[in-house]
Amino acid sequence: MAVVEDAPGNGGVAGHGELHYRLRQQSVLADFGIEALRARDLDPMLQRAVELCADGMRSHYCKFLEYKGSSGRLLVRTGVGWRDGVVGQIEMGADTGSPAGFAYQTGQAVISNHLGDETRFRTPGFMADHGIRRAINVLVHAGGHHYGVLEVDSPDEGRFEAADLAFMQGFANLIGVAIERQAAEHRLNDALQHQELLTREASHRVKNSLALVSAMLNLQMQEDEDPRITRMLGDAQARIAAIAQAHDQLWRGEKVGVVCLDDLVGGIVTQLGEQSPTHDLTCAIVPLELSADTAIPIGLLVTELVTNAIKYAYGEAGGPIAVTIDRQDDALIVTVTDRGHGLPADFGIATASRRSLGMRMIASLVRQLRGEIRFEDAGPGVRVVVRTDPRGM
Repeated sequence: MAVVEDAPGNGGVAGHGELHYRLRQQSVLADFGIEALRARDLDPMLQRAVELCADGMRSHYCKFLEYKGSSGRLLVRTGVGWRDGVVGQIEMGADTGSPAGFAYQTGQAVISNHLGDETRFRTPGFMADHGIRRAINVLVHAGGHHYGVLEVDSPDEGRFEAADLAFMQGFANLIGVAIERQAAEHRLNDALQHQELLTREASHRVKNSLALVSAMLNLQMQEDEDPRITRMLGDAQARIAAIAQAHDQLWRGEKVGVVCLDDLVGGIVTQLGEQSPTHDLTCAIVPLELSADTAIPIGLLVTELVTNAIKYAYGEAGGPIAVTIDRQDDALIVTVTDRGHGLPADFGIATASRRSLGMRMIASLVRQLRGEIRFEDAGPGVRVVVRTDPRGM
């Protein structure tokens, strides 16, 4: 139910003019509906609301009043037509003694067509200073509570009709829906940011934990004199370092769960080169961002292939080992090339996998990457080529 404070004389728009007036209001309301649903920021949306609402009501004055719990008053948050010092600064009482306060407290729309002769409601001083004679107020309901009041004011003679309430209430409803949607989006964004923070923190802790394990393996290698045990511990350390490199990128990167492949593989190759100073390790990696689920297996695959080349291609003399990763259409081509002794005549990956943990891991990683592997004669040396499609991961 609306409260209508009527005044004699000065009827509203009539006949054909009234029909055109109402159709114009519907058009303005439809335009605002589209803008409200697209809006991402509250203040520009509220400002656009008061501009279009004033246009639809053929008035120079409109304002959106937001209830401020800290003061218990209604703040003129946005508005059109008002002098400097009103919007964002003026507060009104939220009690039932003013039209806006009554609408806010009771939820009932208020039409007052003769503010100068009011006995039920007081007129705020700044409105009297602007010569406002009539006002129409509707409640904006959002988030399960009274959020504020939308008010159109006019200094002109005439009347706001009960039919104007449908237009005003439509605006108020759209504002409320937009406020609720934006609040929900902000809550979702906050939750996503919190989840991102937790994910980064988890990756940071995993990286630190892996670094600790790597350091412990290094100490164990220095304590153990058995070359076989030392070699096994070194292999394990290299694998752990590759995973640690990925998690280091995961917590430092701009995108959660995404790894820069050139940084990851470049870091792995650099570490392996530092551990094998007699070998000349080089790499050329296409700049590419991949999910961690794809990048980590690629990093481990490169670790195993380079480690194999370090151990078997040259012996103690050492030599060059080149790592390249290129993109061909939608496939990634991982290539590790040495110029060493070459493969045994009877080499086969199936047979080698039964004898070597490293070869078993290579075969497993290739399957995980949904790829295919081949060993080629590099004349001299060996070229290992792995073709994989990251989209299949």
